[in-house]
Amino acid sequence: MVLSAFNARTLKELMKLSPPVRWLFTICAAVLSITGAAAAADVHVMISAGFYAVYSELGPAFERASGHHLVTTRGPSLGDSPEAIPTRLARGEAADVVILDGGSADELAKRGFVQAGSKILLARSLVGMVVRAGAAKPDISSVEAFRKVLLAAKSIAYSDSASGIYLSTTLFAKLGVAEQLAGKTQKVRGPPSGEPVAAVVARGEAEIGFQQVSELINVPGVTFVGTIPAELQPDVSFAGALTSTARQPEAARALIRFLASPEAATTILKAGLTPVSGR
Repeated sequence: MVLSAFNARTLKELMKLSPPVRWLFTICAAVLSITGAAAAADVHVMISAGFYAVYSELGPAFERASGHHLVTTRGPSLGDSPEAIPTRLARGEAADVVILDGGSADELAKRGFVQAGSKILLARSLVGMVVRAGAAKPDISSVEAFRKVLLAAKSIAYSDSASGIYLSTTLFAKLGVAEQLAGKTQKVRGPPSGEPVAAVVARGEAEIGFQQVSELINVPGVTFVGTIPAELQPDVSFAGALTSTARQPEAARALIRFLASPEAATTILKAGLTPVSGR
């Protein structure tokens, strides 16, 4: 029996976990008992904010079941900030795994920073909108209604990563409002040195804010309005991939498989993301 391999302290800690995470823990342990556990290793992970809520809950379960230790660095999926994952990899920072926007993973593979064919989709994501708590929730249910909200807003905040780049370089122009919005938008630097867009809205420094839903829903002081219209949504997903310089490839693959397992779906949904269909 798999659990017979756990000591009493581990079993006690296991029972404190939520049922979905407990199940993931057991699945991971079962796999390790069949394949044989590799020596414990430090697995260096670079991760963007959009999938971090899922990772922060499931990562400790992976560590307990596998014996590996996750060394985590956070940064945007793309962009030119010093903390962005592409920038970190370009200057030689160590990583075994990247967990970030799927399109960015593809671009990193083209540049030779990520192993070709190693990308595994983990979840799909939608762009949402928030207003300050207590403010009226505007109607963004249609493209025209959404356009009117943008034009009427006194100030707009968006992220410096995938969703914000999409809004500022593609969507606003597509809606024909880029010039009208130019003087009232602000780009918000995200974690680790920055903050979620919702925090700026909560302080009243922006009337409305946009980011991935997973980065909006758990921030105090705001009201989640909803997702932008479906026909305006970008094709955004989060994926895990091995870097070309991975020193712990097997442990890295085990982590990605763990996060991509069907049992992770409950945690992914709770984080405001959509599990990849067919898993």
